[in-house]
Amino acid sequence: MSGDAGDSGQTEIKDMSFEEALVELETIVEKLEGGSVPLEQSIAIYERGEQLKNRCETLLRAAEERIEKITLKPDGTASGTEPLDVED
Repeated sequence: MSGDAGDSGQTEIKDMSFEEALVELETIVEKLEGGSVPLEQSIAIYERGEQLKNRCETLLRAAEERIEKITLKPDGTASGTEPLDVED
């Protein structure tokens, strides 16, 4: 193992924001699609990509639970908020 895909300098996925995880995931996809990454490194970055995808999905679900939609009065002014209808 050369360590090219090692953990040095990589942020812990559990500490990443959605945007950070998404940017790294996009970078991984580009590397894998390029086909120039050695097999062993491809496997390592694929596994990290899967973890990043899961982090993004978790953060999106959490955000959806917090989103509120604004209810409007007949005259178009805001009358309050109510929870977003979350589909099961």
